[in-house]
Formats: sequence, structure tokens, C-alpha cells
Amino acid sequence: MENGQSNGCKNCGGNYILIKDEEDPRLTMFNKPLPCCGCGIGWCSLLLGFVCPLIWYCAAILYLCRYYNKDPRERSGLAANAIAALVCTIVTLITLAAIYL
Repeated sequence: MENGQSNGCKNCGGNYILIKDEEDPRLTMFNKPLPCCGCGIGWCSLLLGFVCPLIWYCAAILYLCRYYNKDPRERSGLAANAIAALVCTIVTLITLAAIYL
């Protein structure tokens, strides 16, 4: 199908193509933009986590509870939060060990 050609649509005058996939309607589920300014919950949580690291742990819990099954586009951002929470925990433990030991 070429750009600008219709896919059997008689009302659109040949200027538009259909977004829906008639063979697999699940593909139209992700046509809407992600929440949080289009970046998704994961990436916004990652950025806000530099201000308050507890947000990383909340997003890591979402990752471990498989929140990304609702929208697979969230998976990479939530995984980044899980990694950031792990790194933050390790750095905190090393810092506390250096101070008290």
C-alpha cells in the first residue's frame, strides 16, 4: 500500500489510509500516546527519581509486578528504574559500610 492511497475507503476520497488492522485488532490498542507527556510512566519516574530516589523503587515494583503487560512500550522505562533502584541500593550499602566499618 502506498502513502496517500486508500484501502477501499470510499468516503475519504483516497487521501487517507486506515490505521486499524482488520486481521489483528490488538494492534490498534497502542495507537494512543503514552501517559506522562508521551514518555510513559517508566521514563518519567526515572527522571523524577533523581530528585526522590524512592520513586525508582515504586517503578521497580511495577516492573516486577509485570505492569508492562498492559502496555509493552512501558517495559524499557520500568526496567531502567529497576536498574537504577539496584544501583542506588548498592551505592547506599557501600557508603554505609564505609562510614560505619
